[in-house]
Amino acid sequence: MINFSTFKETISNSNVASWHDYLVKAVDSRYQQYTHGELDQWNQLVASLPAIKTSETELSHSVTIKTNDTLEQAKIFDLKQKLMQLHPWRKGPFQLFDIDLNTEWRSDWKWDRIKPHLADLSQRTVLDVGCGNGYHCLRMAGENARFVLGIDPSQKFLAQFSVIQHYLQQPNTHLLPLGIEDMPDSMGENSFDTVFCMGVLYHQKSPIHLIQKLHGLLRKGGELVLETLIVDGDQTAVLVPSGRYAQMRNVWFLPSTDALELWLAKCGFRNIRTIEVNQTSTQEQRATDWMTFHSLANYLDPADNNKTIEGYPAPKRATLLANK
Repeated sequence: MINFSTFKETISNSNVASWHDYLVKAVDSRYQQYTHGELDQWNQLVASLPAIKTSETELSHSVTIKTNDTLEQAKIFDLKQKLMQLHPWRKGPFQLFDIDLNTEWRSDWKWDRIKPHLADLSQRTVLDVGCGNGYHCLRMAGENARFVLGIDPSQKFLAQFSVIQHYLQQPNTHLLPLGIEDMPDSMGENSFDTVFCMGVLYHQKSPIHLIQKLHGLLRKGGELVLETLIVDGDQTAVLVPSGRYAQMRNVWFLPSTDALELWLAKCGFRNIRTIEVNQTSTQEQRATDWMTFHSLANYLDPADNNKTIEGYPAPKRATLLANK
């Protein structure tokens, strides 16, 4: 599913060219930990996708792939069946020929909120940590980034990205099945211009360690885009759920924006600013035909949507920018 020859060709024109061998070895090491039966299944699925000629793509306002060919219903049915084997589809949406792949998250809404605040991504080398199926990576490519690398250890997310890439053929955008722990602590002068980390911090047992890692992956002057769950309060406010939070087991720390700005400063970042705070709505995160499991509406107190079913403040997310 990973085209390493294209990866080598495109990374060679980026700031992080010298890290090619390191990243390939990290992927090899990760593959040793995988259940290879599942990985083989996804590889076979991608190889069996119906042949459809792409005539037009759009990444600046959406992720849309079109064809000028008249598609037989049998071919569309076959593609839908293969896509559904990768259920649940969390991040999106994608418009894939005649298929409206309506994912759980309206990830385009998040992108539209933060994009006006970002440094121009044109010709930048970009890393997206915890990228899921790569939806935002493709939107970054739509902003003319020179090289986009998404990392996420999930085999299924890699398969979903591979399906989209099978038809999109976006040469400078790649997803590697790696976690933040697989990345170097510091990349020195050969670092990324922009690092995104969205929806990851609250899953970390040591959020300070994650922030330090992100600092080490950026060049001097580079920009961090950090999005995470937060709570209201001053610099001392941090929620540590005693059990689940909105039915998620692995939520460790939800700081206030003031606390998070302090954490970033203590880790060496400057020019720190909170650019948006948004309470997640049940229109932005919901069950769909492509994600039929429980979603946000099932995790909120039915008598008070400002609380989770555990009694904590309902999910609120903030995006912060900072420079190294």
